[in-house]
Amino acid sequence: MFALPLSAMAQDTSSDATPADEAPATTDDTTAAETPASDDAAAAETPAAEEPASNLTWNLGVTSDYVFRGISQTDRDPALQGGFDYAFGDSGFYIGTWGSNVDFQDRDGPDIEIDFYGGFSHDFNDKWNIDLSAIRYTYYGERDVYGSIDYNEFIGKLGWNGMLTFTVGYANDYANAGFDQLYTGLDGSWDLGHDWSFSAGVGHTSFGDDNGSYNNWLLGISKTFGPVEATLNYFDTNVDGPRLSDSLVLTLKIGG
Repeated sequence: MFALPLSAMAQDTSSDATPADEAPATTDDTTAAETPASDDAAAAETPAAEEPASNLTWNLGVTSDYVFRGISQTDRDPALQGGFDYAFGDSGFYIGTWGSNVDFQDRDGPDIEIDFYGGFSHDFNDKWNIDLSAIRYTYYGERDVYGSIDYNEFIGKLGWNGMLTFTVGYANDYANAGFDQLYTGLDGSWDLGHDWSFSAGVGHTSFGDDNGSYNNWLLGISKTFGPVEATLNYFDTNVDGPRLSDSLVLTLKIGG
């Protein structure tokens, strides 16, 4: 029997750059007091040193449907989403939080999802990257009769050349339901030039204790307009259901 997933999060919502990529830029340590007086005119013409990049980044978006691994988390309604990430210098370690409204087709169910995560990202060279993280999915607004569906997931990602990412995710107690979940996926993103990009992905989710499995896939295209990134994605799965059938989703996102 197939167990319909109740909850999931969109860590796919993170920006292309990992938190480890947001380390402060180096600056010249020479102060104005150390500049010879005879060089005042030349110093005046020298551009000011760039400000160090902030370790704190943010993102804010609106989407026509919050879809995660092929499943609508808002009963096909729009969602307002946003989050923060903090990188600990160039150590590779990071923490963050992300949230969205949700609707699981149950009037007793939660209205808000807030995720907390931390991890480590490391570049082996200019082509290969590994990212290991742990995520706590938490939900708010449900009635007592609904019960808690908070749970943890451990995720490993192996990236190649900024284009392909292989992901494995494991939840030891999925949605606090008493069985585990294993997800594997392969995603790609390709720069088309002129601020356009194309993306595609496939994934497989299986549930423990004979609770079923399903496949999902997506095709998408993105375009940046100044500070705004617009993405149009097509999602589908190999199973039927009101939250599992195919959908075309438009998302607008800004960040800094």
